Amino acid sequence: MKKALNAWTVEGSLSFEEMFAAVSAAGFDGIELNVDRPGSAHGLSMESTEADYAAIRALSAKYDLPVISISTSLAGGESGIPEKWDYARALLRKQIEAAKALGAKGVLTVPGGKSLKSGRENSIAFFQSMREEIEREGIFVGVENVWNGFFLSPFDMQSLIDAVGSPMIGAYLDLGNMLAFSVPEQWVEVLEKRIGFVHLKDYKRNGSMSAGGSWEDITHGSANWPAIIAALRAIGFDGYLTAEVGKADDEMSFDEYYRKVAGEIASIL
Repeated sequence: MKKALNAWTVEGSLSFEEMFAAVSAAGFDGIELNVDRPGSAHGLSMESTEADYAAIRALSAKYDLPVISISTSLAGGESGIPEKWDYARALLRKQIEAAKALGAKGVLTVPGGKSLKSGRENSIAFFQSMREEIEREGIFVGVENVWNGFFLSPFDMQSLIDAVGSPMIGAYLDLGNMLAFSVPEQWVEVLEKRIGFVHLKDYKRNGSMSAGGSWEDITHGSANWPAIIAALRAIGFDGYLTAEVGKADDEMSFDEYYRKVAGEIASIL
């Protein structure tokens, strides 16, 4: 397994080149970029062009830092709302376009909807409607578990993925987003080979599960990292562990923080 960092973790004012230089110097093996609204100093957008991709490819080569996946802040469960499917398709196609242009193997999307029942049914229908296109493009589409009340159990995630029925549509598993109410290594055990990509963060419970808590630095929360890494190794996962975290210590520089996160990932490996 290898260390990666999501671009949201990086100081917002940095240019693409400054970001690639800083993340490479901190010891990461890859970086995840994001499709956001226009205006971010180092973000992709729906307006990104081939010229933009070419410049990023050059930086990736210069700093020996591959772009490993494409996330987004714009997928808010539209796959579960049929009247928003045109936008959801356009966004997913843009992520796939960026992934292919930058050499990334996968993208992240967030399913959901107006209710659990209709959201699940409509999300399955949406991904099935794009299944042939996704398989033709050859880019893995990972559905992520987020704090929207949609995936409350690994079996929820498993059943949706299996109902869609494509080897190119699976799980982008966030190992921190279920810590408040569940056990990450059990999700790994259930989802097995469906997992294509992994996000890393940590959360400190207030004692028992479902009793509240707070986000903490990796290795400073309630995650049982030895058990999680053992579970990932048991299913043969050998991809990137991508930290999606934020700097809370105002006294620490961003460069120090990047090195700290890289060290935390190294320590759990």
